[in-house]
Amino acid sequence: MAGRGPRSVSLPAWITVLAVLLGLCTTAMALLSVLARNEFNALIALAIGVPSGIVGLLVARRQPRNPLGWLLIAIAIAMTAGTDGSDYALLRYRLGDQHLPFGPAAVIVNQVWGPGLELLGLVILLFPDGKLSSAWWRGALWAYVGVYTLSIILLAVATAGAMTGRSFRVDASGAPAATDHPAGWYAAAANPLLVLFLLLIVAFIGRQVLSWRRSSGDRRQQLKWLASGAALVLASAVLASSGWASPDAAWQVVTGGFAWFGFAALPLCIGVAILKYRLYDIDRIISRTLAYALVTGLLVGVYAGLVLLATQVLGFASTWAVAGSTLAAAALFTPVRRRVQRIVDRRFNRARYDAETIVAAFSERLKDAVELAAVRADLITVTHQTLEPAHVAVWLRDVAR
Repeated sequence: MAGRGPRSVSLPAWITVLAVLLGLCTTAMALLSVLARNEFNALIALAIGVPSGIVGLLVARRQPRNPLGWLLIAIAIAMTAGTDGSDYALLRYRLGDQHLPFGPAAVIVNQVWGPGLELLGLVILLFPDGKLSSAWWRGALWAYVGVYTLSIILLAVATAGAMTGRSFRVDASGAPAATDHPAGWYAAAANPLLVLFLLLIVAFIGRQVLSWRRSSGDRRQQLKWLASGAALVLASAVLASSGWASPDAAWQVVTGGFAWFGFAALPLCIGVAILKYRLYDIDRIISRTLAYALVTGLLVGVYAGLVLLATQVLGFASTWAVAGSTLAAAALFTPVRRRVQRIVDRRFNRARYDAETIVAAFSERLKDAVELAAVRADLITVTHQTLEPAHVAVWLRDVAR
């Protein structure tokens, strides 16, 4: 009787292994970050890695042929494992625990953090099913892979050079200072690659915008969620990049720390889009965000203008000028917010704006309505126009005289 061949590992088993690996990396990160006093970087890794891992595992389980799930899992593992390496390197090289083994290995593992984050560009391009029908976009995919590979090679060479040098040291994040703050040949090679990364990500967002214009229904709403998350990622990347080039230490702290939390928007938005949880709230979120941003900008401008007018032109004391300007800005908040909200809704949340207009017109007609049949027909029409239900029924109670 012929012996059985090697038994293949099923897909759920692979997902279980990856989930356990991700859990171990996260648990180790929680412990090491406390020992290395590196809690802030651990929070960044959790904010990006946990939603990426959860969404990636769900997508890989339901759509194993979709590369999106595997990319998100790789991002999650890179975030958590890279932070583990960072914490361990801090303990080994900065906090004086020279007896700890595997210090160079920790430095190498630390370096997967950046390449893991750069995989978000491929997630944007391949959303939602990982298929590219256009030869042009397949070429853009290979261009991104080429730039990505070259950046990893340059990072490996720079890391090896830093570790074999006489003055090897790690910075506050546990990475070699020579790679976190590039200079010389590495800066000359890495900075143009970073610009190429950003340009390609902008192009990938543009592809999804074009797809949005040709889509409808759930697909259109999914792309809105993706575009919102991608835009936040791009803005965060620009802020983080400006921090590297800025000589201002305070600006480096802000961009080098808080800007990274913006990268969590993409896996969160993808999770909402794939799971379709409150999918149609994206129009409300976009309109509210834009409205409050515009209102804040207008009121800050009004406040600054009033303070300058009162102190520089009219000669009032600064204390009274600040108090009066604050009261004026507070009084203007509600009317300005309502006006701006209606303008923004008209452009970015058209369904809500149209629904409010229809309901307001129905309320005016209802004041003069006397026939019950006409009111019933008008109510059904308004309900269809605003809510678009599958069925509408109206029950009227027969009140005995």
